Amino acid sequence: METSRKQETGLKEEQKWERIALGVWKVRFGTPSAYTPTAHRSNEIKTEALSVLSAEQGAEPQLPFGTDDVNIKQTTRGIVVTLPMNTSEDIFGFGLQLQSVNAAGRKRYIKVNSDPKMDTGESHAPVPFYVSTAGYGLFVDTYRYATFYMGTSAEKGASAMKKEVNQPHKEFSESALYAFKRAEEERKVIIEIPSESGIDLYFFAGDIKTAVQRYNLFSGGGCKVPMWGLGMWYRVYGGSDQEHVKKLASQFRDEKMPIDVIGLEPGWHSHSYSCTYEWSNLFPEPQDLIDELTQSNYHINLWEHAFVYPAAKIYDKLVPYSGDYEVWNGLVPDFSMEETCEIFGDWHEKELIDKEITGFKLDECDNSDYNPSCWSFPDSTEFPGGMDGEQMHNAIGLLYQHMLEKVFHKKNIRTFSQVRSSGALAAPMPFVLYSDLYSHKEFIRGMVTSSFSGLLWAPEVRDCANGHDLLRRVQTVCFSDHALLNCWRIPNAPWKQVDIQKNLNNELMEEAQYYTDECRKLFELRMSLVPYLYSAFEEYQKTGLPPVSAVVMEYPQDEAARNLDDEYFFGKDLLVCPLTLEDGTSREVYLPEGNWYNFFTGEKIEGGRRLVLEADWNEMLVFARDGALVPVAEPVICVTEDTVFNITVKSFGTNKTGSCVLYEDDFVSFNYESLVAKKQINVTVGDNGKFIVSGAKTSTKYHFLNCIVKD
Repeated sequence: METSRKQETGLKEEQKWERIALGVWKVRFGTPSAYTPTAHRSNEIKTEALSVLSAEQGAEPQLPFGTDDVNIKQTTRGIVVTLPMNTSEDIFGFGLQLQSVNAAGRKRYIKVNSDPKMDTGESHAPVPFYVSTAGYGLFVDTYRYATFYMGTSAEKGASAMKKEVNQPHKEFSESALYAFKRAEEERKVIIEIPSESGIDLYFFAGDIKTAVQRYNLFSGGGCKVPMWGLGMWYRVYGGSDQEHVKKLASQFRDEKMPIDVIGLEPGWHSHSYSCTYEWSNLFPEPQDLIDELTQSNYHINLWEHAFVYPAAKIYDKLVPYSGDYEVWNGLVPDFSMEETCEIFGDWHEKELIDKEITGFKLDECDNSDYNPSCWSFPDSTEFPGGMDGEQMHNAIGLLYQHMLEKVFHKKNIRTFSQVRSSGALAAPMPFVLYSDLYSHKEFIRGMVTSSFSGLLWAPEVRDCANGHDLLRRVQTVCFSDHALLNCWRIPNAPWKQVDIQKNLNNELMEEAQYYTDECRKLFELRMSLVPYLYSAFEEYQKTGLPPVSAVVMEYPQDEAARNLDDEYFFGKDLLVCPLTLEDGTSREVYLPEGNWYNFFTGEKIEGGRRLVLEADWNEMLVFARDGALVPVAEPVICVTEDTVFNITVKSFGTNKTGSCVLYEDDFVSFNYESLVAKKQINVTVGDNGKFIVSGAKTSTKYHFLNCIVKD
């Protein structure tokens, strides 16, 4: 026993604690790997913003436990970390999680996997970061398949006093036996990091909201997006040729469907699995297509993945900078190496970005060990930059994003793109996650869970059971980070025909005009909220507060909010309660304490309770906080350099102290980083009840219709 205490003391001495910013501490144990998320970061910590956040709290934030409560040791398996966890503690985070929101009492396995059918932690975008209702967040700086036991186990002796016997057995089903039950004895957070001889831990003090903000600011702040990226997106049929894309784009404009971005699927490549990154014979004059779409004010997004086909002109150059196993007969580039990024990035710059391609869909970087068409490489793969396959699986999605974002930044062009895998410290990356899994309820849950870990999520519209399902899914995407319809399986728009086979046969629905009109209204609704959402993204960059967030983030003391997985905040003031096909025309909602107002009708509803509310198939349940001021724009067909948003401010409730902020710059470049090229426009309510707008006298992007405009 004495030896054990000495060993414990020795371990404590190996922990090196360092405060690296207000409310943020780093703990080093042993010799960490050279290959970690922080080693590959391209964005600096926002220390000034972290100081501002702490100043707003009025006191220096502290962790809820002391350094002696954090135990780290080396074992034959790797590193083991243990932390205290109280019986009422709830845990959130771990990246995109589609199966559940609260991780208390669960095991989380941080491994990239495209097909997470079970609630294990595996995900398109697992992140070794969580936040606790105890008042802290923790980021484990590793690409390894770390395992987190969140109060699942009690140490030996914790149950020694339990002596009851012959208790009646009352539970006679597996679901009852294995249901989550809060432990009465003391539990621990146990974290295993395999194959390492050292680790860096980063602790973030604060409640759920401020701990998440600190983590995002530590990551470099939220991403800066182009205004056009927040409009409507449409990905065309995978079998499209050049003329079909032109015809569809023209049809959208003729029908006055607000759409900003057209995405092309794998068929644009001369070979797509793996990729050549060159135009196929379906697009004999690609520049003609690009020019025509650009002149019609569309932005173009191209599908690709990272696996490089031998016919690609960059193949030979990439051979020495790729792993020692292939995927789909293609190289797996090592994006941790500067040489790789230059080769891959230069091709994209000269052949695509310089020719007005404004974004990419980075597919299949999410790994699949279990799919029959396995797009994986062994964990034992060796990469020339020094990482093994396990590390690269958790890193490749992020490194892929870093490589392309660097090219766009060099060109002074903002992108808003898509990616199938992401991970730690991703907040500054202007890439949105999407998935091949397709439950609407899971997609809504993704809106909630992704918000804890610096990730953006697209609950895209793809397969729809019927017209009602189409409307419910479009309603959700209109109140999301990324308003995307992925129509790669159908040549005609889904509002013309939702049935895939009938769509392929060019058979249109009898109700096609009705669904066209209803989808247009929803697209216009999205466009009316683009300035509001753009400002939410600006706040994300400045303060680390995500544009879409879990309800518990805004109400951390409200225990009823802790397990809400079907409601979320859109911006700071709108609470969205999406309905699904299974819900029909009513659902139960939970409104936190206070008064709430139906965003569309203004009806007042008292909060602090659960209630069942009705919404017809073409209606939504969206609520504004008491006192909210929401800037609403007249819808535009798309966002261009010349777009001026005519803004009407909507006020909710009797509280006259509310305010809102709009941000203005050129909406497309990074000039704001070096020039005084950004305006902050503040809207408040004057004594006479009129809206007062300050900072908008010289605005070239916003025109306020019902306000008094001052300098």
